[in-house]
This record gives sequence, C-alpha cells and structure tokens, in this order.
Amino acid sequence: MKATANPWTMSSATLALAGMIIAGIGLYFIALRPPLLPEDVRYMNLSAAELEAFGPRLAMWLTQVFRVLGGYALATGVLLIALALTAFRTRHPVALAGALVGGASSIGLMSVANFTIGSDFRWALFASALVWALSLALYGFESRASTAVAGNGNR
Repeated sequence: MKATANPWTMSSATLALAGMIIAGIGLYFIALRPPLLPEDVRYMNLSAAELEAFGPRLAMWLTQVFRVLGGYALATGVLLIALALTAFRTRHPVALAGALVGGASSIGLMSVANFTIGSDFRWALFASALVWALSLALYGFESRASTAVAGNGNR
C-alpha cells in the first residue's frame, strides 16, 4: 500500500516561497550585484578621489565577497525549500528549529543590517523577512489547530 503524502500546508508553501526569495537574492549577488552601489558609497562617505584611490582593488575584492555571500544565500534558500518540501511539511519537530535558525541568521540578519546602514533595499528585504516569519506563525497556528481537532476527536 502506498503511503499517503502529507498535503501542502500554508506554512510549508510560505516557507518554500521564502526559500525561493532568499535563493533569488543569492543569484542576484552571484550574477548581477555590482561591487559598489550608490548607497555603499554614501554609507562610507567617500569622496571621488578616495574612491578612485582604492576603488578598483576594493571592487575586485567585493566581487569575490558578494559571490561567496550569494552562494551562501542561494544555499540557504535551496535548503529552506527542501525543508519546506519535507520535514516542515510533515511537521517533524526539528524542522521548526531549522526554519527558525536558518531564516533568522539569513534573511532576518540581512534585513536588520540593511536597516542599520540605511540601505535602499531595506523595505524589500524586510518584506522578504516577513514572508519567512509568516511561515513560522502559520506553522504555530496550524499546530494549534491540529491539536485542537485531535483533542476533540478523543472525547
């Protein structure tokens, strides 16, 4: 007899969406992000002469840094998608901890850092973090709802 697959829940679909967003951010950092954005120069408060003095070396270094950062973001996104498709969907107890730590240390920290530096992308990253946080809230809501249904069935 074939095992019945657990249906998609809102929490697992939302976590998969958060993973896709984070993976997309990673691809952006790997393939499209320039070494210095106008907001970076504003934050560092550099003059044109200062930027020209070390800009080319900084750009080469930052290109590598952002490729690595992008790789980690892509990996985190892919792993969150895999988690959403498997253990989070089947409500394995450790899945919630993995989603919490993975999201907080990736999109959560990135969002906080971008508010700290006054990034032009801070609100878009905050919205992305909200998608991740929503998946956790939905997980909790679904857990309480399933516990209530199971409790009513035992009476």
